Amino acid sequence: MTSQLVHLARRASVVLLAGGLLVAAGGPAGADVPEFWAEPYDVDPLHTVLVFVGIPLLLFVTITALVIIPGVVKGERFTPGGQATADQWFGGPRTGTAELPAPDAQQAQDPESGGASGRW
Repeated sequence: MTSQLVHLARRASVVLLAGGLLVAAGGPAGADVPEFWAEPYDVDPLHTVLVFVGIPLLLFVTITALVIIPGVVKGERFTPGGQATADQWFGGPRTGTAELPAPDAQQAQDPESGGASGRW
């Protein structure tokens, strides 16, 4: 148990040290803007907020609407906590389990009866 903890501590320290070195090495460059480049213009904070918050929010609302609107049009209700759904049996009998014959003592001779036998 302690061997595993020591191994985990070593692994964590190596990962943290490597990550710290990468962050330290990635500092800003010491170069200046070339002389023939135009001076960068100031960016309006409102424009920045609109680009980095408004566009993702608009995408989120659009995708959410595209997912929810078809269900609302069909008459499905969306309630907090979800709604209880009816049991579904894909590919099963149309009238429910009443359509299946009940298993009996002769199940081995009658492969039409319901239930799992575990034989192939």
